[in-house]
Order: sequence, then C-alpha cells, then structure tokens
Amino acid sequence: MKENRYDEEIFFKKYSQFPRSVQGLRAAGEWHELEAMLPDFSNKRILDIGCGFGWHCMYAAEHGAKQVVGTDISCKMLEVARQKHSSSVITYQQVAMEDLEFPPASFDVVLSSLALHYTPEYSLICDKVYRFLSPGGFFVFSVEHPVFTAYGNQDWIYNEQGNPDHWPVDRYFVEGERQAVFLGETVKKYHRTLTTYLGELINRGFSIERVVEPQPQPHLLETVPGMREELRRPMMLLIRAVKKQ
Repeated sequence: MKENRYDEEIFFKKYSQFPRSVQGLRAAGEWHELEAMLPDFSNKRILDIGCGFGWHCMYAAEHGAKQVVGTDISCKMLEVARQKHSSSVITYQQVAMEDLEFPPASFDVVLSSLALHYTPEYSLICDKVYRFLSPGGFFVFSVEHPVFTAYGNQDWIYNEQGNPDHWPVDRYFVEGERQAVFLGETVKKYHRTLTTYLGELINRGFSIERVVEPQPQPHLLETVPGMREELRRPMMLLIRAVKKQ
C-alpha cells in the first residue's frame, strides 16, 4: 500500500497553509537554482512527477510547452491544481509514481520536485523515466538532501535555551525508511546516499550535467519563517541529467 498523507484532512490543511503552498514558486528557497537548471520548454512534451498543486506544470505551459502531464497520488492536491493551474496543454492524472506507464520516448523533459524521497522504488523510477524520455531528453529533479534525511526525524538538536544547536547526521549509509516529522505530523520518507542518487542515473545511461545544493535567496531569509536556518546545512539536492543520444 503506497502511503498518501496528503489526502488526510488535517495534514492537507496544514500543507495548504505552508508558505510555498500559498505563495508558490516565489516562496520556494531552491526555485532560483532549479529554474536555472530547466531546459527550454518551447514546443516540448513535459511530465511532472508528483506535481502537487501544479505550480511547475503551469510554469512549463507559460514557457511554451506543447504538452504537460502532471501526475500525483493525491486527489486533493490535483483538485487544487485543476482549479488554480489549468491550461489547454495541461493534463492531470491521479497515479502513484511507481505505477506510471507511458510509451517509450513520450516526453522531452521529466520534472520532479521534492517527491522522489517518498518512494522506496527510486531505481524503478529511474528505469521508467529513462524509458519515457526521448533521446537527448532531460530529467531534472529535486529531493531532500541525504544530510537532511539520514538521521530520520528531520529536526535540530536544541540547546538548553531551546535554540537549534546542530543538525544530527547518523546512519548515513543505512538506506531505507525513516519516520520524519513534517508540519507536526509523522511522515514516512526514504533515505538514500548521494552515491545512490547519482549512481542509479549513471547506470541507466544518463549523463549528469549539474548537481546543486541550493541556498535560499537573500530576500527569503527575512520573509519566510525558518528560512535562515537553511544556511546551516543542506536541505535539498538538485540534479539535472540527460538521456544520451
């Protein structure tokens, strides 16, 4: 059974009030780096895995994509996506990423934003994406950084005054399930090493073009709660890979 906390009423309400859920891409600390990694969308076919509220789907449509398919396991997320980010070129599908099926070479670009750490089947997803992409196609995705996911609970160690003292890193090479706390709720996520994230791509014939550990833009440090702490340890990992011709 694939976990889907996002269709639970309380969890979804909390997520809907999250800054990046309300303000979209401009409140995402990594967006300026991720946007720079995206290829030209003009006349391209785009697949967004774990599309959520559809922010990236709409961005692709507004930048010339001829077809955009956004997929997500959550019907609540897709309801919002259809309401807020509709376009004649965008189609939304409710499907778990592990169950995705498209003909070979169906897309020129595959995107995924902060979704792949929710699956134990990263290797399977890499296989599918490689098959879905046309030769020369791009796979651009973000995940939670292995330093962020290793310990498990995804919280600071606090000093006697209750302030964040340091970020714990433990069991780094023990890949697998972690019980993380997100928005005050326990959420199942999956830790894997940097070696695994990159190696699985290389093994399938991808060429890795860019790897970025993003830092928030300066203006977000003052306007988004908790953003300043992101300068103390990497939270995200961004990767751009291309399917060789």
